[in-house]
Amino acid sequence: MNNNISAAHSLDILLQKYAFKELLVHNRRTGSLYHSVLPTNLTGIRVSVVRLRSGSFWIRGANFSNFRIPPRVKPIPYVKRLAIVYQNLGNLSSHYYNVPGNYSMVTPVIGFIVYNATNLNNVNGMKKLANLTTTRNSISIHFRLPSGLNISQAKCVKFNEDGSPHFSEMKHPNICLTNDQGHFAVVTVRPEPHPEKKKKDKRLLVWLIVSIVFGVFALLFIGVLGFVVYRIVKMRRIGAMENEAENGEAFDTIWVGNSKLPSATSMRTNPIIEYSESAPY
Repeated sequence: MNNNISAAHSLDILLQKYAFKELLVHNRRTGSLYHSVLPTNLTGIRVSVVRLRSGSFWIRGANFSNFRIPPRVKPIPYVKRLAIVYQNLGNLSSHYYNVPGNYSMVTPVIGFIVYNATNLNNVNGMKKLANLTTTRNSISIHFRLPSGLNISQAKCVKFNEDGSPHFSEMKHPNICLTNDQGHFAVVTVRPEPHPEKKKKDKRLLVWLIVSIVFGVFALLFIGVLGFVVYRIVKMRRIGAMENEAENGEAFDTIWVGNSKLPSATSMRTNPIIEYSESAPY
């Protein structure tokens, strides 16, 4: 049992206690629907409860909350009085129940559970009835669907005891059918892409991969080409400098200490005295 289902079962027990306390507050009257007050940590969840005689339930059924239970529904095992606890998990629905990835819930999870309410003196001893047996018509569940929903893509889902979803077709707009108690919701199916769209998407993916690979090779080629051009230009400049050095005037070298320095072999011009007159004594 995963954590979600364990939490869902614990929630059912907790909501049952709050619902039965509400019956005690209202002097155990039968046939009236009462709404329970829940603590702040359960904000968003709504719970209501009704207590019925089994004979009345068999003859008239029970039309409360979002559920329409027709006549001739038999609780198993038989009890003198029963209580139906209605739940609406609101914005906390996904904390307790999940659907596969190709579905998404478009309504809150709602449910109803039937308990043995023959003896209200022992609230903690109220047992959940095993199941209900419909002899004629199914139980109908009425949902308020969001506007703009594509009904052709909507499905009913019933969550089993282990939390696994059971999907069925929505026979009527905003109405699902069931033959037993439990938790229910409406989901929408994410449509599969059209085969032609799949092919087009595949071609686009191939072209994208080819373009990326071509772009990487183009960048590498441009980088290598740029490096080669740079080396050629650099080598040509070095060659030109060497040619200039070879064609220019060579200088002798002398050692000064540990340094080798260029030295001219002779002066380019001889010194000439500017005036020929002798210097006076």
